[in-house]
Amino acid sequence: MTTMTTTSKHTLHPLSNFDTSTIEWMDFGEDPNFDYPINYSIGILGASPETGTVDFLGRWAPNAYCHFHRHLGDTTSLILQGEHHTVETVDGESIHKVRKAGDYSQKAGGEVHMEYAGAEGSLVFFSMKAMDGKVFEVLANDETVLNATRYEDFIVGKLPR
Repeated sequence: MTTMTTTSKHTLHPLSNFDTSTIEWMDFGEDPNFDYPINYSIGILGASPETGTVDFLGRWAPNAYCHFHRHLGDTTSLILQGEHHTVETVDGESIHKVRKAGDYSQKAGGEVHMEYAGAEGSLVFFSMKAMDGKVFEVLANDETVLNATRYEDFIVGKLPR
């Protein structure tokens, strides 16, 4: 599988006063099945049935993770606030990237990775394309699929926990 990453040569100005008070958040917290601190929320902004794309915000508490996962389709992201970390495994090698507010990227789906916030937390915009009706998969440490988040789950605002 070919992995394509596009990163803008421009850094956008951070949105330090971005108002999220009107967004309905789905919160995800500690899970005894995982040995890292999980504390993040997802707020759905919109979805397009014609393209199978969902747009949402991810909000992480300071130094907290989301579940180990894989995006299945093309993903666009923009760091709106804070510092955001991703750790990918490519050809057996761990690659740690630190992204700051204003960093924009486009990436093909497929790789497994961890995401977590820096010391002040993070807020990230995502636009993801569903593949075969699925947006991403939550994985166990051995990369077996624990659950898949379907496009329809986003539309109704009920993500698997």
